[in-house]
Amino acid sequence: MKVVFLEDVKGKGKKGEVKDVADGYANFLIKNRKAEEANAATISALKGQKKAEEKKQAEELAAAQELKALLEKDESIIKLSAKIGEDGRLFGSITTKQVAEALQKQHNVKLDKRKIELESPIRALGFTKMPVKIHPEVTAILTVQVTEG
Repeated sequence: MKVVFLEDVKGKGKKGEVKDVADGYANFLIKNRKAEEANAATISALKGQKKAEEKKQAEELAAAQELKALLEKDESIIKLSAKIGEDGRLFGSITTKQVAEALQKQHNVKLDKRKIELESPIRALGFTKMPVKIHPEVTAILTVQVTEG
């Protein structure tokens, strides 16, 4: 019997796939709402869902590319001030949380701190470039300027 999987089933199929399975197993999948019988209506509904999902992914990618262009403009440098010691090093450090908050305040762009990829916190004055993974296919470079303050 042909079925359309409604969710991932380990070893059998992924969500949205149409596969031929044994009749008894198909009844089990349908009863547990893990699959539906593959008929014209369910297959056309599946195609509609795939089209909608592709359109949504394309829109997300376009929005991510717009955000990348905004973050990489010269005037979109994030300015942070910190106290420094006698040797020019910072008291404490600048973290991704502080960078995300400053980005929200200065440029009105809300960004999750976990998307900012910083190997180690910033501990010195000057400019620092850090990658920001906006989308699985789009990575922007964010510039942060730390000044004495």
